[in-house]
Amino acid sequence: MAGPLAGVKVVEMGQLIAGPFAGKFFSDFGAEVIKIEPPEGDPLRSWRKLHQGTSLWWHVQNRRKKSVVVNLRTEEGRAVVRRLLRDADVLIENFRAGALEKWGLGYDVLSADNPGLVMLRLSGFGQDGPSRDQTGFGSVGESMGGMRYVTGFPDRPPVRPNLSLGDALASMHGVIGAMMALHHRNANGGKQGGKGQVVDVALYEAVFNMMEGALPEFDMYGAIREREGTTLTGIVPSNTYPTKDGQYIVIGGNGDSIFKRLMTLIGRDDLANDPTVADNAGRVKRAGELDDAIGGWTARHDVDDIVKALNGAQVPNGKIYTMADVVRDPQYLARKMVRDIVLRDGTPLKVPGVVPKLSATPGEEPARGPDLGEHTDAVLEAHGFSASDRAALRSAKAI
Repeated sequence: MAGPLAGVKVVEMGQLIAGPFAGKFFSDFGAEVIKIEPPEGDPLRSWRKLHQGTSLWWHVQNRRKKSVVVNLRTEEGRAVVRRLLRDADVLIENFRAGALEKWGLGYDVLSADNPGLVMLRLSGFGQDGPSRDQTGFGSVGESMGGMRYVTGFPDRPPVRPNLSLGDALASMHGVIGAMMALHHRNANGGKQGGKGQVVDVALYEAVFNMMEGALPEFDMYGAIREREGTTLTGIVPSNTYPTKDGQYIVIGGNGDSIFKRLMTLIGRDDLANDPTVADNAGRVKRAGELDDAIGGWTARHDVDDIVKALNGAQVPNGKIYTMADVVRDPQYLARKMVRDIVLRDGTPLKVPGVVPKLSATPGEEPARGPDLGEHTDAVLEAHGFSASDRAALRSAKAI
C-alpha cells in the first residue's frame, strides 16, 4: 500500500541532524526524498558506532532516501540542483542563514523556476533578526530556548539529555510547517497553479515553544521555573522513585482520583482520605511528605511487582527503560516499533519503527540508508541528464 505522501518529491540539502530528520518523516510516509550530499558525504555517516565504516544511526536517519552527490561549490553543481528542484514539492535545507542566497539558490530564484515549491529552512536563529548569522546547533537551541535551565538538580549545573532534542524538535516543527504549506498550496491551485512559501524554523524557537506556561508565569508573577531534579514543578506527586532491586520507576499520581487510588494501594488510607491533599494545590504544599511515603513503599518492592500493582490500581507508571528493555517489551513489539532490516552486506540490524501510526495509509517499511552517491546516475538520468552530461559533470567535479 502506497504511503500517504506517495507522489510528493522532496529534495533534502541538509546534513547531520535537523534537516535529515525532517527528511526522514517524508521518506517514512512514501515521499521520494532525494538527499543531496557533498563529495565527502554527510558527516553523520561517520558518527558514533560504525559498521564497516558507516554509522548505524545513518540507517535510521536516512532510510529510504536516494543519495545524490552534488558539489554545491561548483557552478555546474548548483545548476544540477536547480534542475532537480523544478518539479519538487519541498526543499529541506539546514545551512546557516543566507548560505543558499550566496550560492544563487535563494527562494526568489528557485520559486521563479517552480512557483509551487515549499522551502523548509531550519537554522539556529532563523532567517532574520540580529542573531541570524550566529552559528547555532541543537544544544544552543536547548540552552537559549529555556530547556537546559530547567533540566537537572537545583544544586548542580544544568544538564542535557544524551540526545539531540533541539534538532529533533526543530525538525518536527518544520515538518508540520511544510505540510501546512503544502496543504495551502494544494487547496489554492495545486502543484501546477498554487503558490509555495518559505517555512522558517529557528532551533531556539522550536525549543521555546515547548516551555509550557513559563513565560506568562514570569510575566505576571516574576516566577522563574527552576531545576527540580526528578520532580515536575507544581504537579504532585510526579517523581522517580527507587525500588528494592536497585532500579527506578516513574509514578504519576497527580490526578485527584489517581492520587487516592495510589495512597490506598501503598497502605496510606490516612492520606487517601485527607481533605488537605485531595487536590493538587494541597498536595504541592506537602510534596516532600508525599514523595517520602511513595518512595518508602517502592523501596520495599521489586520493580516488576510495583508495575503490576500500579497497573492494577490504574496508576500511571513507567520503569526506566534501557534499549535492552525496549527490544523485549511486548508493547513495543506488538506495535512494530522494533523492526529488523538487512544491510547491504547481509548483516541484520534492529531500527525504530515508523511514527505516527496511520490506519489507512501506514508508513513505509524501514530499510537501510543509501550508500554515498548510490542514486546519482539514476536520479540525474530521470531528470534529463544524459550519460555524456553526467560524464561532463564528473569531469568538472560537480557530481
